[in-house]
Amino acid sequence: MAGTGDKAKAPGNRPGGGTAGNTTIPPRRTWVAFLLLLMVNYFLVTTLFPDQDEPAPVSYTLFRSELAVDNVEAIHTRGETIEGKFKSPVEWTPPASEGQPAPETREVLNFTTILPLFVDPGLETELIERGVDIRATPIQTEANPLLTLLSAFGPALLIIGIYVWLFRRAARQGGGMFGGFGNIGKSKARRFDKETETKVTFNDVAGIDEAENELVEIVDFLKNPEKYTRLGGTAPKGVLLVGSPGTGKTLLARAVAGEAEVPFFSMSGSEFVEMIVGVGAARVRDLFQEARKHAPAIIFIDEIDSIGRARGQAVMGGASEQEQTLNQILSEMDGFSSREGIIVLAATNQPDVLDRALLRPGRFDRRVVVNLPDKNGREAIFKVHTRKVPLANDVDLGEIAQATPGVSGADIRNLVNEAALLAARRQQDKVHHKDFIDALEKIVLGPERPIILSEADKERVAYHEGGHAILGLVVPGADPVHRVTIVPRGQALGVTYQRPLTDRYNYPEAYLRAKVVGILGGRAAEEVVYGTRTTGAENDIEQATAIARQMVTRWGMSDKLGMVQLAPRQNSWTGQSGGFTGDKPYSDETAKLIDMEVGRIIQECHEDAKALLREHRGELDALVAALMQKESLDEKEILDVTGLPPAPALSDQPKTWEGAEEKASARR
Repeated sequence: MAGTGDKAKAPGNRPGGGTAGNTTIPPRRTWVAFLLLLMVNYFLVTTLFPDQDEPAPVSYTLFRSELAVDNVEAIHTRGETIEGKFKSPVEWTPPASEGQPAPETREVLNFTTILPLFVDPGLETELIERGVDIRATPIQTEANPLLTLLSAFGPALLIIGIYVWLFRRAARQGGGMFGGFGNIGKSKARRFDKETETKVTFNDVAGIDEAENELVEIVDFLKNPEKYTRLGGTAPKGVLLVGSPGTGKTLLARAVAGEAEVPFFSMSGSEFVEMIVGVGAARVRDLFQEARKHAPAIIFIDEIDSIGRARGQAVMGGASEQEQTLNQILSEMDGFSSREGIIVLAATNQPDVLDRALLRPGRFDRRVVVNLPDKNGREAIFKVHTRKVPLANDVDLGEIAQATPGVSGADIRNLVNEAALLAARRQQDKVHHKDFIDALEKIVLGPERPIILSEADKERVAYHEGGHAILGLVVPGADPVHRVTIVPRGQALGVTYQRPLTDRYNYPEAYLRAKVVGILGGRAAEEVVYGTRTTGAENDIEQATAIARQMVTRWGMSDKLGMVQLAPRQNSWTGQSGGFTGDKPYSDETAKLIDMEVGRIIQECHEDAKALLREHRGELDALVAALMQKESLDEKEILDVTGLPPAPALSDQPKTWEGAEEKASARR
């Protein structure tokens, strides 16, 4: 799994989410006992304390009629209310509510009724004659007071007692549903060691040799600490791995532990923080305590920026917990000696937001930058990821590596997987070179969309994409055109795919202008051919504006504004802008001038694009005719159809932009 930042899966992880050796799932007999106790509790409640028969609110007429047939056993009066008990059950139908179906008739034994406003003078005499028991106490209070007390509070006390017993037992066993509260301050770090995990070494990591070389000394110290301590040297307490997502920071940390053959405790920074203040600090203490027990050991904290942000910048509501967790990390790193054999590795792609106290010497002493791999590094990563993939003889990993500039190890792993899946769908025994190219196009350009365009729309899309392709062939320094298609892919109706021949680390002004000219080629072709505009250039305009604005505000490529930083520097690993704090650091007049300069660059490039397309209108028409017939053309087919050679390199042009500008002005 070379060069990838994804956490490797741990098939040997102990369940329960806690530190290995401390947390286990409660035995199965605990859950069986729990279910049996619940069943016993339900049986006791339903059999020993059954619900009393609630008295039915019968009419006074029914009461008198049952009294007349000598079916009343006893009564109790309370004001105008008469409660009583029939000798034999009586069928009674509850009164129906308006709009509701008629209720069912049921038999009742206990009843209640209301004495009418007029007093029945013969009721007492008739009751005595019928032998009805007239009582001074309610009918349903004959039960034993102890039994009544138990029926009222017994079930609740029994349930509480059972739950408390189960809670304590599960907490002693260290886990489970009830033990979670007892382990809330326990570390959730996953432990990897050679007894339980597949060993990861530097042989499984490729394409990031510079970072590996920085960590070899760490491995050597963990294996042979006397080699350094005899001269008074100490190993760094902490090493910060900085790089883009997917470059292999987590894998590199595991490889260090695998090479040194020491326990490896891995935990994400977000796992420290909970809603309860102090939990994160408790987990930090427990993590370092476990590492000391198994020293020498490596502690790895992934995405440390989630808890290591500069104090005072935390989100409202979580500031206190985040700061306590950070303070505990600082305290723990100060509290152990490098002679103990504990080294803290951490990974982040936002080092600029970390607290300065975390980065000072004595805590994170070293910063190892994990860059995106170059061509040779990508080829090595492809070799690692294709170890278990049957490759056909036509597969050239070097050529594929050259076609994927700027990708990370995780992207390469995804590309290999997509190629393998594509070969399997095609019923092939091996993965061919075409499978890799098709998988790359699927990832870069997006999957094909099954929509049908009219001939007029297809022609307009063909001219739009043809404009991009022609300018990619005639503009000096433009990236070579690899493929042109008018098959809808992703969110686009057509795609022109250009890729650089080599990795670029520095961008001349001429290259940036050539890139803007090529981006605006689609809109320019529509205007040259049809004299109208469509919405198809929305993404082109967005990209061109972004490049032109960075040329003006970040790279000092405007003569009117000069070399002044007017926009915050982007994070080179995430691509996000940090943003200025407070008001913008320039006046409204400068903002207006920025907008004018951005507009000027885009307008000049647009005019250059239209002039070049008018000059090469014949080649554009030939390319569109081929696209209407085949829908997709590769680099060789594009050159054959147009008869144009690839765009000359910038090194073949004038050394300064003024010479190229004179030619562009002449065209305009």
